[in-house]
Amino acid sequence: MNKVIEFETYLIISHKKFEIHLLDIKNFKNLYKEEFNIQTDLKKIELNLLGAFLEKNIFSIEKVAGGFVNNINVIIENGSILNFDLSVKKKNYSGYITNSFLENTLSDVKVLFQESYNQRKLMHILINKYIIDGIIYSSLKDKINSNEIFLEIKLISISNSIILEIENILKRYQIQVNNYLDKSYIKDFYIEEKIDISQKAHKLLNGLNPNEVRIISKNSQKHSFFEKFFRLFS
Repeated sequence: MNKVIEFETYLIISHKKFEIHLLDIKNFKNLYKEEFNIQTDLKKIELNLLGAFLEKNIFSIEKVAGGFVNNINVIIENGSILNFDLSVKKKNYSGYITNSFLENTLSDVKVLFQESYNQRKLMHILINKYIIDGIIYSSLKDKINSNEIFLEIKLISISNSIILEIENILKRYQIQVNNYLDKSYIKDFYIEEKIDISQKAHKLLNGLNPNEVRIISKNSQKHSFFEKFFRLFS
């Protein structure tokens, strides 16, 4: 199969239903979409049913894509997802607020989160406000000369136990998870736009929200740990 990524697979999981989408990136449309409604009043995700759902659909998707599904993006709606709001004040001794300064600040936030909540995985880091010299910015488009910045940040995380269950099921099909996304965050960001959730997620993963800091693999040699800040001041 061509090394250029042509398709993305999205698995949407909630206590109400499972969905799976195959997104054609070039033409930005779903080539395959299937869902399974779960008849239950419980708020718990019935992961025991997920294997059968994947068994029914993975091979159909591979036939459409013309290759194996090795990676997948998982979108979750679940009560174990928690939002944490926090404020961070950081001194700046280098003059301008730069990519490197913001990256280091958020790296410290991530480390602090992992030390305090080591049974949870970060899904999203969102910067709600930048406050510099008493002025509130919803985003930063220019480098600003200041010796201090105040950030209002939202962290969205999920229990590691849910992730372990999902990944153990996906391992049966030799599939690894690229990203975990919070379905509520995606829905709230797109209040009016009428496109499929896989298309919405793809846009967010590719930088649509300028105030989301995308966390990427430590092993990447092409980007820094927080990829977003290479494009923040554009």
